[in-house]
Amino acid sequence: MPIAPDDLDELLAQPEGQCLAFLRERFKVPVLSETLVALANAQGGTVVIGVAGRGRSRVEGLSDVEAVREAVLEATVTCTPPLVLPMPEVVTHAEATLMLVTIPPGLPHVYSLHGKYLQRQGMTNQPMMAEALQRLLNDRGNVDWERQVPDNTTMAELDEGKIADYINRLGPAAGDTTSLLLRRGCTTRSTDDGTERPTHAGLLLFGRAIESRFPQAEITLVQYTGLEPSDEFERDDIRDTLPEAVRRAERWLLDHMRKGSRMVGLQREDWTQFPLAAVRETLVNAVAHRDYQIRGEGIRIAIFADRLECYSPGRLPGHVTLENLVAERFSRNETLVQVLADWGLIERLGYGIDRMIHQMAEANLPPPTFRETAAGFLVVLQGQPIAVTSSGPVDTSDWLRQGLNERQIAMLIHLQEHRRITNRDVQDMTPEVSPETIRRDLADLVERGLLLKVGERRATYYILK
Repeated sequence: MPIAPDDLDELLAQPEGQCLAFLRERFKVPVLSETLVALANAQGGTVVIGVAGRGRSRVEGLSDVEAVREAVLEATVTCTPPLVLPMPEVVTHAEATLMLVTIPPGLPHVYSLHGKYLQRQGMTNQPMMAEALQRLLNDRGNVDWERQVPDNTTMAELDEGKIADYINRLGPAAGDTTSLLLRRGCTTRSTDDGTERPTHAGLLLFGRAIESRFPQAEITLVQYTGLEPSDEFERDDIRDTLPEAVRRAERWLLDHMRKGSRMVGLQREDWTQFPLAAVRETLVNAVAHRDYQIRGEGIRIAIFADRLECYSPGRLPGHVTLENLVAERFSRNETLVQVLADWGLIERLGYGIDRMIHQMAEANLPPPTFRETAAGFLVVLQGQPIAVTSSGPVDTSDWLRQGLNERQIAMLIHLQEHRRITNRDVQDMTPEVSPETIRRDLADLVERGLLLKVGERRATYYILK
């Protein structure tokens, strides 16, 4: 997400520190690499290029943006392992061009430069003492499954069309395809003969044969009619590359949750069983952060009459616990997270849990609940109440499926509360609509068997049949 002008002003007003570093345009690549490693091994942060000064910043700007961008990308791949970061952001401040390099918090690896481990302390990059390095290794677990290369795989297993769509999404900043896939950790190059091969992450994101390579990478979606699992349900099993699986699952969930409307005065107000943004965060977090090394188990999302449950294989990673879940950041799968963020499907900074809590509160629903199981993680979202009162929400899902228009749905909602409706009532609700259109809408509802016409001429009114 581009930085706002006010946020940029605030950033430049700060001195260099634990999470902020400034570099002039003509920096040396190893200097930037050291700073990236140090920030990545701490809490992350931002490097602003085009600024001088350690006490107070002095904006100088950039004269060759592309040369600086290439140097930044070179710096990321000289780290060990290569750093997977958001694309550098070019911004303008007081007519000067600057570049922001963001190092997200909670990265999964311990990073080094030519065998040297660094960590940010204050405004400097300091070598890590043995005890601190061991503690960091223990905390992060040095997870690297997604960067490993499966046996007997070649670049032919990647779908060129899906890669092209991804490159187009990123635009000119992506650079050439080969370099981008290497930087993102989707491919790796053999040190022996220079042969490129896709990694686990590359195959999950762009592979042609997800089901055969990763049978565990499926999303099972189920809708039950009641409060508990039963023999009455609708189900879909999605097996696709991760970006497409997220899109397909999101559409299915939207289609199968209860939707409705209520009348607030003369205005129709729509509602859904669960806040759409909270459902999306739950889904994408499960896809991005699950443990793909666990076989025989996929993501399961079940919609019940009163709640949504999302189970994801793999317990909480690294140093994250149920107690610090909201405050701490840790990415088990940094490549998957970054590419999904590039697609706009997830927020790389890791504030999904915060947003879910906020979205549920905005919908006047309880906060989500989180629970670790023996081998996984469970998220539960409570939905809108089932009970329908005369003045409360009305489930309009069936009416929408029947193809009724908004005016007709508003009429039926009005009848739920007032028991009868006249042409004059409808004209008051929709003054911009002609009397003939209103007459046709009411006649159609009568023909469909939803309304019963009572009386004649001016005494006519309609009731629910």
